[in-house]
Amino acid sequence: MLNYDPIALDSDSNQAQETVKLLTLSAVQVDVILQESDLSVNTLTESFTDIIKNMQMINSHLLSLEASDPRSEALACCLETKEKIQTAIIAFQFYDRMQQCLQHVTSNLRGLSKLVESPDKAFNPSEWQELQSQIRSRYTMESEKVMFDTILQGKSIDEAIAAKNACQVSSPDNVELF
Repeated sequence: MLNYDPIALDSDSNQAQETVKLLTLSAVQVDVILQESDLSVNTLTESFTDIIKNMQMINSHLLSLEASDPRSEALACCLETKEKIQTAIIAFQFYDRMQQCLQHVTSNLRGLSKLVESPDKAFNPSEWQELQSQIRSRYTMESEKVMFDTILQGKSIDEAIAAKNACQVSSPDNVELF
């Protein structure tokens, strides 16, 4: 384990190098949590798939039985379970959105690190414009673009979130495809 004294930074280090290190650390942390969460989501997806198959088999067996109150109750339970599973699967779409957003964050952090790392680029306005253009081009959801544009206009985080929310409300079906 390295002994690290945050107060005694190496005299040769500079602000840009330290910024790059912290940006890289942030990108790595997001990447790691995305990889770890993928395993959990894959397990959940496989479980839901198995549950759906089992419910379909149970439903088929029940339909082959003679009509009775227990049969009707069991079929109703199968239908309710199917609806709950479909609701849960739709809720998984949130994870997909979150993962896409976090992937954008890591790409943005890496791009920013490369820019800040090079003094020639860091003080060149066209390099900053190119980075901003690359970042915006990665966004597939209109609300992300609106939030990005709001921040680049110099507005606050709260204003950017409000603009994003307004964009989502104004979309006709309130669903964004990505």
